[in-house]
Amino acid sequence: MRQVTVRNIKIGDKSPFVLIAGPCVIESERICLETAKRIKDITSRLGISYIFKSSFDKANRMSVDSYRGPGIKKGLEILSRIKQKLDLPILSDIHCQREIVESAKVLDIIQIPAFLCRQTDIVVSAAKTGKTVNIKKGQFLAPWDILPIIKKAESTGNKKIIITERGSCFGYNNLVSDFRSLGIMREFGYPVIFDATHSVQLPGAKGVSSGGQREFVSGLSRAAVAFGCDGLFLEVHPHPDMAPCDGPNMIDLKELETLLRQIKKIEVAL
Repeated sequence: MRQVTVRNIKIGDKSPFVLIAGPCVIESERICLETAKRIKDITSRLGISYIFKSSFDKANRMSVDSYRGPGIKKGLEILSRIKQKLDLPILSDIHCQREIVESAKVLDIIQIPAFLCRQTDIVVSAAKTGKTVNIKKGQFLAPWDILPIIKKAESTGNKKIIITERGSCFGYNNLVSDFRSLGIMREFGYPVIFDATHSVQLPGAKGVSSGGQREFVSGLSRAAVAFGCDGLFLEVHPHPDMAPCDGPNMIDLKELETLLRQIKKIEVAL
């Protein structure tokens, strides 16, 4: 497996698992900064490599009234200050080609959202920046369908690619996690991350917004690490029931350390 390096963090090729975590969307600089700092404190104590994530825009919400975030200009300013103050690598998602150039000035990892993973121009343009690209496998794809998307990114000469599994459609308004996909996609030669919080999302289950089953996040996280993945993607919030986006599937910040301690024990046992 190819090892991908993001600043001083090595991902894949038998490196220790990495954590990508933060609030679903930027609500305020204060919440993002406080959350990032607390997660950094936890991961530093546990010896876990940490990448902060949050979205400056959630462009694929179901309702026109859904909270989307502060937008690219203000959002990147906030992410840049978090990066500087806490010395953390930053991941966020882009939604169209015109966002890529500005985003690449701040982000260490450019994320391709699951719904856009087959959009050739977006994948190729993101890879052309030379930045690490995290491709989230669409919930509508089989795991082997990710290979042609990898080839699109590789066509630019960029081999800094990460794949993220986030569950597969299971009937209406439901997702299921098939851990075979982790093994299948790792065979393509790049690190695979398991997104435990979006995997428990119930898309559109509330009519104008998604539901979720955060009570299953810990179990799925433990199982994914035991099966074999190169890192976890967790959306974390200090008060998830009050979050304006994806609250039902985000985990409470105060529960994070317990989960990570369990994960570390599983990793050591393998």
